[in-house]
Parts: sequence; C-alpha cells; structure tokens
Amino acid sequence: MQDREELKRMIGAAERIVFFGGAGVSTGSGIPDFRGSAGLYREEGPGERPEEILHTRYLARYPERFFAYYRAHMLYPDAEPNEAHRALAALEREGALTAVVTQNIDGLHTAAGSRTVHELHGSVLKNYCVACGRRYPLSFVLSSEGVPTCPACGAIVRPDVVLYGEGLCGDVFDAAIRAIADADLLLVGGSSLTVQPAASLIEYFDGEAMVILNKTPTPYDGLASLLIRDPIEEVLPDCID
Repeated sequence: MQDREELKRMIGAAERIVFFGGAGVSTGSGIPDFRGSAGLYREEGPGERPEEILHTRYLARYPERFFAYYRAHMLYPDAEPNEAHRALAALEREGALTAVVTQNIDGLHTAAGSRTVHELHGSVLKNYCVACGRRYPLSFVLSSEGVPTCPACGAIVRPDVVLYGEGLCGDVFDAAIRAIADADLLLVGGSSLTVQPAASLIEYFDGEAMVILNKTPTPYDGLASLLIRDPIEEVLPDCID
C-alpha cells in the first residue's frame, strides 16, 4: 500500500497530469487486451493471425472475413467504464488532469465523462463510407449483416480505427505530443509500451515524474519514478480524493 500512498501524494502535488493508457485499462470492463497472458494475440489454434486480419490490405481483399472477425473480437457494445475510467474523469473535473491519451478504440474514457481524449487508434464508435465519407454510428455496423455498405452510394462502411498498414492521424498524434510535453506528471497505465509509434510518445515527457501502472514489465520501466503492478482499476480510485 506504500506505493499507492506515494502515487496519491504525487497526484496531489501535480498541476498538469496526463494519462497515457492502453488495453489494460479496459480489461476491468470485460474487454480482453492484446498482448497479455490471455490476450487476443495469444489465442492458440490454426488460422490467420490477428495482425493479418486487422490489416488494411486484408480489409480490401477479404471484407467479409474482416468484418466477421471484427464483430466477433473487436466490438463490445455492452461494456461499461470501470473504476479506472471514472477516476480519471473525476480527476479531470477537479482540474488536475489535462488530457487522456489512449491507444484504446472502445470509447470508454468518453463514456466515463472524460472530455479531452486523444484516441491514437480511432474509435469503434465512429465509422465512415470509404467513397462518399458519410459518417455512421456503431449501431449501423452492429445491425448490418456481412459487409456494411453505405445506403447513399453503396460503398463499404469501415470503422474509423487505425488498421495495420495505416498511419496514425497526424493531428491527434500532434495533440498528444503537446499534452505530454506540457505535463508535470505522466501516468502510464495498462500498456505494454511496445506498439509504435504510440509508445514513442513517452519520450516527449520532460516533467517532474512518470508513474507506470502495468501488470507486466515494459521497455520504459527504467524511466519511471514509481512502478505499480496492481490492477489499475483498483489503484487509481484509492489514489484520487
């Protein structure tokens, strides 16, 4: 519990906190992570790897297979924000947290009430027609069968998420850089910090202290002022008044 007391002290002393998070933030909401011991990328069995299926090239060549996998493994419409999401939203309302930078695509930070959220990899809640650009909500994809198509022009409606083979949105990435560079305390949670270029954002931090809350070691542990291995949904509520 001593590490939680130290984290609480650090949060209380900070003026500009930024949270950088990954899939481990949402495991407490019933959404599996990718690289954990029970993650999506460690599923055994024959067939194509997730990295192949979730590639822009695969979507173009095999849209039916892509959407079958996408609906089965990437969409969790009944998931609710957990205590970690809610604690961060409360910290923002108090004026201490300036931004959330997330690798997640589930939209749970926004659902919890966070307002400044930089979604590096997009969001499953947003979809668009590849031809005419019309926007569609998640419910459109869920209610469609097979490959969702635009009622206006008949082209494919795809999720507004960053697939393998695609670059991050420059505006979102730049906003995340500015937020992290301006922070005096960086909280990193639920991320293996192995996915690039997202993990490289850590290198823009030049503030007072960085805390890593992750169940397993990361390549950036040596830069942290404090390491906590307990579940983030249990730690954060204890450290925020």
